[in-house]
Amino acid sequence: MRKTKLVAISAVLSVVLSTSAFSCTTILVGEEASSDGSLLIARSADSKATKAQLFLIHPEKHNQTGIHSSKAHQGANDFTYPLPKYSMRYTTVPNWQTKLHGAVGYNDAGVGISGTETIYAKDELLKIDPYNEEKGITEDDIPDVLLPRMKSAKEGVMLLGEIIETIGAGEGFGVAFVDKDELWYLETGTGHQWIAVKIPKDVYFSSGNQGRLREYEPNNPNFLASKNLIEFAIKNGAYDPSKDGKFDFKKAYTRDDERDVAYNYPRVWWVQKMFNPSLKQEIKDGSNFPVYLKPEKKLSVDDLKAAMRSHYDGTKYDPYVNQGTGDNIYRTISVFRTYESHVMQVRPWLPQEIGRVSYVAIGMADLSVYLPYYYGIDGFIDGYDKGTNKADDESIYWVYRKLQTLVMTDYNKYSPIVKKAYADFEAKLAIKQAQMEKEYVIFYKTDKKKANKLLNDFSKNTMSEAKELTKKLTNEIFTQLTDDIDTKFKQLNKGKKD
Repeated sequence: MRKTKLVAISAVLSVVLSTSAFSCTTILVGEEASSDGSLLIARSADSKATKAQLFLIHPEKHNQTGIHSSKAHQGANDFTYPLPKYSMRYTTVPNWQTKLHGAVGYNDAGVGISGTETIYAKDELLKIDPYNEEKGITEDDIPDVLLPRMKSAKEGVMLLGEIIETIGAGEGFGVAFVDKDELWYLETGTGHQWIAVKIPKDVYFSSGNQGRLREYEPNNPNFLASKNLIEFAIKNGAYDPSKDGKFDFKKAYTRDDERDVAYNYPRVWWVQKMFNPSLKQEIKDGSNFPVYLKPEKKLSVDDLKAAMRSHYDGTKYDPYVNQGTGDNIYRTISVFRTYESHVMQVRPWLPQEIGRVSYVAIGMADLSVYLPYYYGIDGFIDGYDKGTNKADDESIYWVYRKLQTLVMTDYNKYSPIVKKAYADFEAKLAIKQAQMEKEYVIFYKTDKKKANKLLNDFSKNTMSEAKELTKKLTNEIFTQLTDDIDTKFKQLNKGKKD
């Protein structure tokens, strides 16, 4: 019976893996649920291990004319949108080929975006209101359309919502928006339907490739949605007020079937298990997991890094430690095909240059190092703007990916070496970072140029030190692997001289 069940779940998982090229995990934390009062967003971007990422700073632009064209940048489809006359400075971490799908970024108004979380609507509703796959907005274009112009998180939600309603969504997605006061999350329903919620201050929210929002109050300023969200659901048999009671967006619009049991439920279950250890839940009951929870202890940036690195550590479900056991049936948060993951931190009490920071780990989070990238930096060390889908000796992406690939040849032997080295590096970095920030605030009040130099020197030194550590670890693992192979194949010539 157990073997039959495992085979069935594995078959479902194979189908999901083959159809979910862009799958991610998202965690949002309100300021009263965080350990220092900051607003936090964590997300992994998972697609393909050879999908090199670049780090870009887009300068402000004046008197622009013309259109943003996804097709012109080799994007997902033929989505177009007018360029703003004035474009704010903003940052992105985009795909090497298109320079789009920025994944994470902030703008001069102090507003940030993390997007997107791939999610799925009910198949029967998509037949009525399909995604506009030819010209609708997709994750490729959201950052470069919204970041140049939005002045608040709510304004970004409203603009994206208007685009979905008028042009359409090209795919299903969830997007997080943050500013100094608010944290919003938007989810698509069908091609032209959407909902967004301001995350309560004292809770956290998590999602793994599934629509998770439920409650909607049309006259409450903490909710936004497409104009006929409820009416569409009623008209098309997805919601019956007389039988169903209060409107439930997830129940009405979101796909929820056997495909979600192995792929989506487990990640939310694990996050909630990490942050609320006393909460007892069964993975199979994912449809009833709480949308929001107050964490049992307030959450830090390090807590979110740990979540992004997790893979059911210490359980039989860990696919890296327990290879070949038949128990690794659940999709983990940290997967090899993650091309970057990040933790966004907004600290409104600090100057925006350091008050907006993204901790980014390149490649697989479990085998990578999180470095702080402040909004106030003016550039990167060499290699951050380079890279393709083929390994090279210049791209910073491939510096990290080469090490991760080597480690995965024998995870149990090599990963402890890398994980300890990066943990030590991050611990020492945190001390230096706190000192730098303290000095920065002092300089900022009297000499902003001096403060800027301090920030940029620190940031570029950090990038260089992490790069050199990674290259050193690569050589160390390569040497051990070479010796292992040498020992293995010597056995074939045992007792003979070469």
